[in-house]
Amino acid sequence: MAGKIASLFLITLFILIFSIMPMLWVVFGGQTHWTPAFFGVLIGFITIIGLAFFGVRSRKVFYGVPAAILLAGLAASVPGIYVHSKPVVPAGEVALFDYMPFDGPKTAALDGPASFSIRDNIPVVDGATALYPVYAAFAQAVYPEKEYFPYEGEVMSNRTGQAYESLINGDVDLIFALAPSEAQKQRAETAGKELSLTPIGKEAFVFFVNRGNPVDNLSQEELRGIYSGETTDWSEIGGKRTKIRPYQRPADSGSQTALEGFMGDVPIMDAPTERTADLMSGIIEDVSNYRNFGGAIGFTFRCYSEEMVGNHDVKLLAVDGIEPTPDTIRSGAYPLTREIYAITAGTGNPNVGPFIEWILSEEGQSLVEKTGYVGVGE
Repeated sequence: MAGKIASLFLITLFILIFSIMPMLWVVFGGQTHWTPAFFGVLIGFITIIGLAFFGVRSRKVFYGVPAAILLAGLAASVPGIYVHSKPVVPAGEVALFDYMPFDGPKTAALDGPASFSIRDNIPVVDGATALYPVYAAFAQAVYPEKEYFPYEGEVMSNRTGQAYESLINGDVDLIFALAPSEAQKQRAETAGKELSLTPIGKEAFVFFVNRGNPVDNLSQEELRGIYSGETTDWSEIGGKRTKIRPYQRPADSGSQTALEGFMGDVPIMDAPTERTADLMSGIIEDVSNYRNFGGAIGFTFRCYSEEMVGNHDVKLLAVDGIEPTPDTIRSGAYPLTREIYAITAGTGNPNVGPFIEWILSEEGQSLVEKTGYVGVGE
């Protein structure tokens, strides 16, 4: 008997050693939904060997016990397998090269030469990813023709937080972004810099859900309830009984600052790490890729979502019954309309002031409209 037990132990150890590599693939290869089934097969196989070693003759026991173990593992894997059987539609990072001045196939252009041009002392600009297409179009219209790499040089896009840091540090002359967060205002004040904000256009701050979610409209109070953590299930606000999974962005990003402004004095719930998307395209990807579950919700800006990312697996929600469209943004009917700004912090470049004046001209505003935003003068 002791010899059989020892032999069974050694065989079991041998099987477990050879199962390490498949198990690592399951765990680290994105196949964790198969883990219960894997262990069901493994334990069932070891059980058959054990029953054979000890001469179990009952067919019901010999075949029934391992089969029950295998079926239990498969049953435990079914929910995860079902989730991972749903389509995955990655949004990916927006290709800024498509909007490069002079080289981008999607860069908006004037119908003829601009009435204003800059040939020397070119202002160095930075800004939010969502606004790169519009200020790249400005640069194409008035800057000298050459290569402007999107991530360095005179016309770059390092995202909102870094753009504000560069402006405050004096590394750039001008940025294009939404209004600064309280932390960004404080950093500017500490550095002895005064931020000057000139509205150059309008945009809609929007909330979106997976297209499979039946909810099409939420009130501002319902949205605040979601992001405060007070409302936790879609059935509380007209949807199916599904847990709400609210995604957020990192602090000082333009859209997170917009959320903070929208929430006002209502505290924002702490977001789990896996529900904080670093890139704005990432938050769209997270919601659209949530295996078609109806639970996820995120926020972004209309033009970025519809024009730059174009992910049709999410839908923008109406707020207080008003859909975010150019007409409702123009009229102010959409309640979460936000201004976009050209922002300076005491630059000495003599061309910055005239450049901003040209942006506010009919030519500059036409590029705002052609890019997909709404002109500030409308």
